[in-house]
Amino acid sequence: MLTEASVNLLESYTSGLSSYDEVLDLNGVIKPHWKALFGTIEKLGIGELNSRNQEIVSKLRENGVTYNVYGTPDGMNRPWQLDPIPFLIEQKEWNAIAKGLEQRAVLLDLMLKDLYGPRNLVKDGIIPAELVFDNTGFFRPCTDVKLPANQQLILFAADMARGPDGQMWIVDNRTQAPSGSGYTLENRVVMSKLLPELAQGMYVSKLSPYFNSLQNTVLRLSDKSKDAPNIVYLTPGPNNEAYFEHAYLASYLGYTLAQGDDLLVRNGCVWLKSIDGLQKVDVIVRRIDDDWCDPLELREDSQLGVPGLLQAIRMGHVQVLNAPGTSVLENHAFLAFMENICQYFLKEKLIMPSVATWWCGHAKELSYVLENIDELIIKKANRKTRFRSIYGRLLTSIEKEDLKRMIEAAPHEFIAQQEVSLSTTPSLIDGNIEPRYAVLRAFMVADGNGYHVMQGGLTRSSAVKDRFVISNQYGGFSKDTWIVSDKTVDTQEKVTLITPASVNKHVSLPSRSAENLFWVGRYCERTMAVIKFMNITINVLNLDRNFGGSAKQEHIKVLLQALTHLSSTYPGFLDETEDKFQDPYKEVIDMISNISRAGSVASNIGSFLNAVGAVRNQWDLEIWRIVDLIDKGFHSIRNASSMNSTNIQKTLDGLFNNMFTFLGVIAESMPRDNSFLLLETGKLIERILSRISVIQSNFGVKNAPAVENELIEATLINHHLLVNYRQIYKSHLSVEAMLDMVLLEKKLPYSLAYMLDELKKNLGHLPTTTRGERLNEAEKFVLKASTLIKLADIADLSKSNRNSEREELFDLLSEVARLISSVSTTLNNMYFSHTLMHHSFFDPADYDTDEI
Repeated sequence: MLTEASVNLLESYTSGLSSYDEVLDLNGVIKPHWKALFGTIEKLGIGELNSRNQEIVSKLRENGVTYNVYGTPDGMNRPWQLDPIPFLIEQKEWNAIAKGLEQRAVLLDLMLKDLYGPRNLVKDGIIPAELVFDNTGFFRPCTDVKLPANQQLILFAADMARGPDGQMWIVDNRTQAPSGSGYTLENRVVMSKLLPELAQGMYVSKLSPYFNSLQNTVLRLSDKSKDAPNIVYLTPGPNNEAYFEHAYLASYLGYTLAQGDDLLVRNGCVWLKSIDGLQKVDVIVRRIDDDWCDPLELREDSQLGVPGLLQAIRMGHVQVLNAPGTSVLENHAFLAFMENICQYFLKEKLIMPSVATWWCGHAKELSYVLENIDELIIKKANRKTRFRSIYGRLLTSIEKEDLKRMIEAAPHEFIAQQEVSLSTTPSLIDGNIEPRYAVLRAFMVADGNGYHVMQGGLTRSSAVKDRFVISNQYGGFSKDTWIVSDKTVDTQEKVTLITPASVNKHVSLPSRSAENLFWVGRYCERTMAVIKFMNITINVLNLDRNFGGSAKQEHIKVLLQALTHLSSTYPGFLDETEDKFQDPYKEVIDMISNISRAGSVASNIGSFLNAVGAVRNQWDLEIWRIVDLIDKGFHSIRNASSMNSTNIQKTLDGLFNNMFTFLGVIAESMPRDNSFLLLETGKLIERILSRISVIQSNFGVKNAPAVENELIEATLINHHLLVNYRQIYKSHLSVEAMLDMVLLEKKLPYSLAYMLDELKKNLGHLPTTTRGERLNEAEKFVLKASTLIKLADIADLSKSNRNSEREELFDLLSEVARLISSVSTTLNNMYFSHTLMHHSFFDPADYDTDEI
C-alpha cells in the first residue's frame, strides 16, 4: 500500500507536467510500475535518495567511469553521470518495440547490401542518387568488402523517443560503431549495488543475454569454433571520448584491446604485434569510424587505422564488425524515405515510425521547409559535417533569413525534422524529482537468424528543463533502463552459448600495452622513490629549524643535492650560485608541485596516470579505486605552494601509501603473466637506479663522521632498513656495515643483490628469441651487474682517495647503473621498438565519433 505522502509525491510530480510523460498512459492514468517505483522512493525518502545519489557519484568516480569531452577544462576526465531514477518500460510494450527494432535492423541490412551492390533503390527511384554518391559515409573501396554472413550489419543501435501519439519513434540510426552498451552495463552494475530496493515488486530483465549473443556472433564469424580465435577490440586510444567503454567491454568480453598501430597487414592477414611476436587476428570489433580504418584506401591522413585492412577483409582473412562502409546508413536524410524503402524491400509498413523528416533536395520539400521553418529543426544530411542542430523558433528574423539563404545555396545538404513534444521522464534534479526529456538508445546484434535486441538500453536525459539536449557531449546524463514485468520472462533470458572445443589460455599482450605496463612500474617506483627521499629531507629540514647546528648544515646540503640527482630536477640544489640553501622550501615545493618541471612529483604522477589509463583494461575495480585515490592526491599536490610543511608531508605520505598499496594489490591479485612480469621489471629497474643514485650522492665523497652518520641513517630509512640495521649493529653507524647491507644482503628486498636476482628471474620468464639455454642481451646485462656487486669488496668500496672520493664505489655503481639502463634499452628493442607512437596531425574534435 502506498502512503498518503507517496500519493502526494506523485500528484506533485504529475501536476507540473507540461508535456506527455512516461509516468502516464494516454488516458493520463499513472502506469502501475511507475506507481510502484514512486512508492519505493517514498519509503526510502527523498533525503535517502539524494544520499544514495552521492554514493553513485562516488562509485562511478572510484570505478573510473568517464566520458571524455574535447575542448573543456575537465574534458579528458569528465565523470559519467547517472540519474538514480531508472527509465521504466513494461515488458509487453517492449516486446512490441523490439519487433519494430528488429524490422528496422533487417531493413537497414538490406539497404546496406543494396547500396554497395546493385543499387536498385537508386535505379528504381526510391531514393535520390545524391543520398548515396554525395554521402560522406559512402566509400567506393568498400563495395566489395563483405562478411561471410547473412547479415552485413552486425551491430546496430537506434535512438528512440516517445512521440505525442504515445508510440516510440526512431530519431536516429547508429550503424558504423555503435557506442553506449558498455555504459549501459556499468549503469546496471552500479544501480544494482547502490539502489537495489527500487526494483522491489518488479522483475527487471537482464542485460547479459545480449552480450552472450554478441560473443556467439563473434565466435561464429571467426570460423574457429573448434579453436580459440584471436579477437581484437580496436580503439582509437585513451584520448577518445568513450575510451572507458572500449577498455571496459574488451575486459568484459575477454577480447584484446588494441590500437591501429598494434596491428599490421602482411600476406593478406592482420597480425597483432605482441611481445610473443606476430599473432594472427581472426575478428576485429572496431570502435574506429569508417574513414579512419585504412589509410591506404580511405582517409590517407589517418593514424588510427590499419593500412591494408580492407584488402585483408576482401580476402576473407579477417572479419570486422561492423565492416567499413556501414556509415552510409547514418545519413539523416534516409529517415525521410524509410516508409517507401520498407514497402520496397519488405512489402509492409514500418512498425516503428521515424520522426517526420524532409530532405531539402526536392523542390516541394524545400518549399515546405522554407515556409515552416519556425516549426522545424534544421540539420545537415551528412552526419560527418560539423553542424549543430538549429531550432527555427529560437532564431531572430535576420538569423532565419540567413539560414534560408544557406539552405537555398545547397538544398541537398540539409534536412528538416518536425519539432514535436517528445515525452519526459522523472529525474532527480538538485534534490527534487522533475520531468526531463529523454531518449533511449537500444542495441541489437545479428545472431545468424535475425537480430537479438538487448532487454534494456542507454537512456539519456536533458539536464535543462524544456530543452531537448540529451547528448553527454553537451551536459546530458544517463539512466539505467529497466524492462519490467510482474513475473519473470524466461524466454527472454535464454541464450545458448557456443564454446570452442579448445581454449587458448595464453593471452596475447600487444606491444603498446606491454610498453605502457613497463612504464606503469617505472613511473610508480620513480614517484615513490622521490616522495620517500623528499620526505626524509623535509624531516631533516624541519628538525634543523628547531635544533640546528653547523655540522647538520653540511649533511642537509648533501641530502638536497642527492634529491636533485634522484629526481633529475636540474639544476635544483646543484646551482650554488643561487642562495637556495638559506630557504630550501621554495625549491622543494617547486620540485613537488610544478607539473611542467620534468622529474617533479606532479610530473611523475601525471605520467604514471597516463600510462595506467592507457592500459585500463588490465585493472580490476580494486586497483582502479586505488588509482582514483592517487588521482585525488595528484590534484592536491599541485597546490602544494598553498600548504604548510605538515600538510605537504601528509599529502606526500598519502600518495606514497596509495602507490605502495597499488603495487601491493597487483602483487596479490595480478596473474603472473607477461603483463605482471613487465610491470614488475619496470619497477625493479627503477628501484635499482634510484637506490644507486642515493648511495652515490650520499657516499661518493667522504664527509666528516658526524655528517656521514646523518647520511647513513637517511640512506637506511630510504632502503626500509633502519630497524633491521639497529637490530644487528645496535647504535653503531658505519659506512662499511651500511654498504654491506644495502649492496650484498640477498635476503633484504631493497638490497642491490636481491633486486638484481629478482630482475634476472623476471627476465628469464619473459618471451625470448634466443635458442636453447642462451641468455638474451638483457639477461647478460643483469648477470654482469649482479656479478660485479657480489664480487665487490666492501672494505675497498668504503675507502676514499686523497681527494676524499670513494672512487671505487662510485665507479662500480656507475657501471651497474649503465648496465641496468641498457636492460631498459634492450627490452625496448625486443618488445616495444615496433610500437611507433604516432603523433596526430589532426584535431581530436575532427574525429567524429559515435557520440553518446
